Amino acid sequence: MPPHVPHMHRPPQWQSPLLAPAPMQPATPAALSKRRRVGRVAAAIVAAVGLSAVSAFGGGYAALELRPSTNHTVVSAQNSAGSGSTSTLSNVAAQVLPSVVSISTGSAVGSGVIITTDGAILTNNHVVATARGTTVQVTFSDGKSAMASIVGTDPSTDLAVVKVRAGGTYTPLAFGDSSTVHVGDTVLAVGSPLGLDGSVTSGIVSALNRTIDEGQDGRTGATKITGAIQTDAAINPGNSGGALVNTSGQLIGINTAIATSGDTAGNIGVGFAISSNTAKAVADQLLG
Repeated sequence: MPPHVPHMHRPPQWQSPLLAPAPMQPATPAALSKRRRVGRVAAAIVAAVGLSAVSAFGGGYAALELRPSTNHTVVSAQNSAGSGSTSTLSNVAAQVLPSVVSISTGSAVGSGVIITTDGAILTNNHVVATARGTTVQVTFSDGKSAMASIVGTDPSTDLAVVKVRAGGTYTPLAFGDSSTVHVGDTVLAVGSPLGLDGSVTSGIVSALNRTIDEGQDGRTGATKITGAIQTDAAINPGNSGGALVNTSGQLIGINTAIATSGDTAGNIGVGFAISSNTAKAVADQLLG
């Protein structure tokens, strides 16, 4: 019998935009264990946002089994790039967390980034695409919630802006210049993977200027993201629309998608973020 060569020529698969299910009650160990028994879901590019919005994207996807990670560490301060100290990454996480929110559309949960003091929030278009109407619920890092109106969407770049309807002053996250990002830079991914608000993971920039084609299943008018940042920081369903930040706590990307090997639909350390320069330009246009 010839030797088995494991998947030497099998190309990576992309998972389709998915959203984490909107929690009916606070997550408990029992509830988290139930999430491991997720059935077969539609997939072809998997964007990192959650599990319950599959039907909103129609058919045409290859079936994959999605097995969420059982590691639910809320904040990981480990510096996988080998530069900087744990305390430095802890400080960055503390600085960024108040500017990252959880977004619930009623049927699913994603993430968002506060970008103005009056409550404008940048997220992915596919996060708000499942909204029932023109509003979504936003949950802040302190646990408080508010309703937000959808200001505008740009499906061509998979970006959207919502704005908190209540008055108040909010903590925006400063934009960094994504053109100055280098392969090997330390980054943190912040969001609500699997509905776990305020989760932080660390990694490095693995590659730059990737093109992510969400139309690999043959759909027309599907999104093609260019200039994406590739990272090995863990990105999972629920992270979509969340922040990818540098060690100065600046936004360098909006977490959007993950690739899979074909053997597993979970995170394999290949995630993608829309560059901050693209995100800022689109947000400025949507805010008018």
